[in-house]
Amino acid sequence: MAAEDLPSDFDVVIVGTGLTESVVAAACSRVGQRVLHLDTRSYYASKWASFTFNSLLTWLKEHQEQLQDDEVQDWSSLVQDREEPICLSNADFSSIRNLQVLCFISEGDDQDQEGEKKEEEEVERFVEEEKPEEPRAESTEQTADERQTQKDEDSCAELTEPTADVQQKQEEEVEEGPNTQTAESETAGQSEVKRKKMTYADLLKEGRRFNIDLVSKLMYARGSLVDLLIKSNVSRYAEFKNVTRILTYRHGNVEQVPCSRADVFASRQLSMVEKRKLMRFLASCLEEKEEELSAYSARPYSEFLHDQQLGDNLQHFLLHSIAMVTEDTPTRDGLASTRHFLRCLGRYGNTPFLFPVYGLGEIPQCFCRMSAVFGGVYCLRHPISCLLLDKTANRCTALIDGRGQRITASHFVLEDGFLPAQLKSEATPTRSISRGVLITDRSILPGDQHQVSLVTIPPVETGLPAVRMVELSPSTMTCAPQTYLVHLTCQSLLGSAYEDLSPVVTAMFNTTQSPEQNPRPSILWCFYFNMDQTGTQVEDGDRLPSNLHTCSGPDADLGHEHAIKQAEVIFHKIVPDQDFCPPAPNPEDILYDAEEPAELQELQPPLRAQNVQY
Repeated sequence: MAAEDLPSDFDVVIVGTGLTESVVAAACSRVGQRVLHLDTRSYYASKWASFTFNSLLTWLKEHQEQLQDDEVQDWSSLVQDREEPICLSNADFSSIRNLQVLCFISEGDDQDQEGEKKEEEEVERFVEEEKPEEPRAESTEQTADERQTQKDEDSCAELTEPTADVQQKQEEEVEEGPNTQTAESETAGQSEVKRKKMTYADLLKEGRRFNIDLVSKLMYARGSLVDLLIKSNVSRYAEFKNVTRILTYRHGNVEQVPCSRADVFASRQLSMVEKRKLMRFLASCLEEKEEELSAYSARPYSEFLHDQQLGDNLQHFLLHSIAMVTEDTPTRDGLASTRHFLRCLGRYGNTPFLFPVYGLGEIPQCFCRMSAVFGGVYCLRHPISCLLLDKTANRCTALIDGRGQRITASHFVLEDGFLPAQLKSEATPTRSISRGVLITDRSILPGDQHQVSLVTIPPVETGLPAVRMVELSPSTMTCAPQTYLVHLTCQSLLGSAYEDLSPVVTAMFNTTQSPEQNPRPSILWCFYFNMDQTGTQVEDGDRLPSNLHTCSGPDADLGHEHAIKQAEVIFHKIVPDQDFCPPAPNPEDILYDAEEPAELQELQPPLRAQNVQY
């Protein structure tokens, strides 16, 4: 909607389109509240956004250029008696920092591409010329019928080349003798030749195939976000894929973690004794025998696992990959994480996690679509100037946008990045999340090309943080074919994301600076950044006006529990007597009034749309 068409009075005004704000908007619109949803950015999802490769480059450039103070404008004529203007901050100012971009592939100009193409053609010609020499040496004389038969076979092979290749490969596998190894080596040589080296120009050309998330999270199959998507019918706006593998990095190798019953009994890493111990322990965790845990209530979870005589292998899997906690985590918290993991198993697949196709940035957009269906008004690229505060009543009365329009509302919901400094709590320390995004040429553990993997990496050195890795294949529609998208996340300990994550990257991947090339995946392009993890408390206390509610940004946890819980708390402050996100009716079940069928039908947004303003 254009800014000049905006009404001046709403029930709820929401600034920022992150996950929490979008859920609040959908929930309020669903129960009949008049919602205005604004964002100063040109895209949805705020810090939860997903970018194509080209859009990410634009975002990086804009972020570097925006580190300037915005011009403060005077809207004193719009301020009424007893009102005090409070200027809002830039939501992205200094909250995302320490950006570092590294490229490990050639630019891919025309000369380089022509040289690589000629080199590949020469190798292919050499392979093709070498293969037919052996049969010609065995029989140098052919009759006319034999030559005609050979031509017919060649023409058939050209028409059905894949079938012929499969048949030839099967025949070579049946043959025994020295020629078998020669054929296998030639086939391997051909596959290496056909695998084109990715260049930076190729990344730009295939840039629209990437959907790169600023936040790396997964959805627990029985978590609050999945339950909300199902309850509200918002799940119909998105598609999801199962996370197929839980991996861990140990002793310099990537290993698969057996977490389900089928994985445990199929595992070759565990002995039969270890399998029985693991299954017995997992069964006991679900029983929740609190009397047996009283002695470990204040002791670390690692000590509890050690006393269960599970062995080093099982302790490592349970601590780092199933509970996903540190060695200092209390036993009660470690067991709670283990139980949550186990209860999510089997609902949608062999692991407890789901991932949305096209990236996590789809989820806030799905809730924005629901809000738009029920009358929510959306406006992106809309500058925000200030809030007007009635100090005597301790309430916000209106918002003034950057175009000088005064918009009144009963409640205001604000992304905490917009919160001015005088309203922020100084007692809450700001923590930082270290993030790394890598584009690689192959998977860290070869297997099915449609794998989606969660990898837990304990601290590789003393003083370094534990790192969580999510590897996405092209089947998730987040990266181009023949590439993989790797997300790294940890709590910042050393000051910058590069310092926190580079030891893990060096240990698990190849770069041009690597001392020796090995079968590890090679990095094509990567970037690091730090994102401030602002307030994690749901309650704002008395420091804010009674009708102003703030939403904190993404945290370092794997799931979305905090964001959904915070959205529900804010919703009940606005409309305490309403159900949170009740189910939306199916389109075929809606009965339209005779006077306005067309208007209501136009409110239904497309199933998939990016950055669409309603």
